[in-house]
Amino acid sequence: MAEASRGPLQGIRVVELAAVGPVPFAGMLLADMGAEILFIEGPSAREARMPMAAQRDPLFRGRARLTLDLKNSVDRDRLLDIIAGVDVLLEGYRPGVMERLGLGPEHCHKRKPALVYGRMTGWGQTGPLAHTAGHDPTYVAITGALHAIGYPDRPPLPPLNIVGDFAGGSMYLITGVLAALLHARTSGQGQVVDAAIIDGTASLMTMVYAMHGAGMWSEQRGTNLMDGSCPYGTTYQTSDGAYMAVCALEPTFYAEFVKLLGVDQSTLPKQTDQQGWPRLRERFATEFAKRTRAQWTEVFQYSNACVAPVLSIAEAPLHPQNVARNVFQGEKPLPGPAPRFDRTPTKAAAYDPTSGAEMLKRWGL
Repeated sequence: MAEASRGPLQGIRVVELAAVGPVPFAGMLLADMGAEILFIEGPSAREARMPMAAQRDPLFRGRARLTLDLKNSVDRDRLLDIIAGVDVLLEGYRPGVMERLGLGPEHCHKRKPALVYGRMTGWGQTGPLAHTAGHDPTYVAITGALHAIGYPDRPPLPPLNIVGDFAGGSMYLITGVLAALLHARTSGQGQVVDAAIIDGTASLMTMVYAMHGAGMWSEQRGTNLMDGSCPYGTTYQTSDGAYMAVCALEPTFYAEFVKLLGVDQSTLPKQTDQQGWPRLRERFATEFAKRTRAQWTEVFQYSNACVAPVLSIAEAPLHPQNVARNVFQGEKPLPGPAPRFDRTPTKAAAYDPTSGAEMLKRWGL
């Protein structure tokens, strides 16, 4: 078997049923933290992946693979035998599918009472949309998050698939699984972790909803402190067509930002005067347009002005801060494991050539 990652989850056994998006990303995080993962795929390997299927997709690193046809009773029984010897099951089917296969929580907990049964869906296990298809933007759309992102004169812009699939989905699935593992260790009782992208995304919006309830957040996109419309919380184009990101919200940071920008603060509207924001934005834009991104980076990089260059995917791995922390790793850079642990350090799980049969043999199954 490929060398196992060290990490705080060493010794945790996981069965992951083939799925897309949030489930593989959650599996990657568990593998990076040392969990041993048996990846179950169907005989036709029809799991709908993104266009990297022919390559070694990093989202699927750290797994041993086993082919089972879950529509076949023999293979279903075999999976139940395997589940009896593991700690976690991850699945991303639509509600009711696992139950119809005879692999629902009731069936699995009969074989392993302490099993943590992690379920990942977009709409959730219940509700009028539970059985319909969807993708990240459709889930994020009904939480209020998508409406709040973008400029007032343009349509709302989906923020990649980070907010829904991975933040609202994978991260909440991982949080639930780890919490349930702790409970199982102390009580001997497993449980179902019902992770839905709409639940997680709504949870991520807690601060915004609280501000809205307090009258501090407008439903008019592009008029709020942190939605890109605030002149000291947005991006500006430089003379070479690149961009600088500014988020100088606190008065002390704002004062340093204005000073380093080369502007006399006494000539500007007050920072908190929203009526003066258009004037501030125009003035700041004029100043940023006078120099290149590299020049402005040199001005701001060691200050407390909260200003940084907007880097492309190709440029980001070369930034000195990212280099110093080894944030990106490999000849073709990929983000490294996060978070970091001092007693049980982690590393990116290797693409595991181990067969599922070998892993089961090592597990004594």
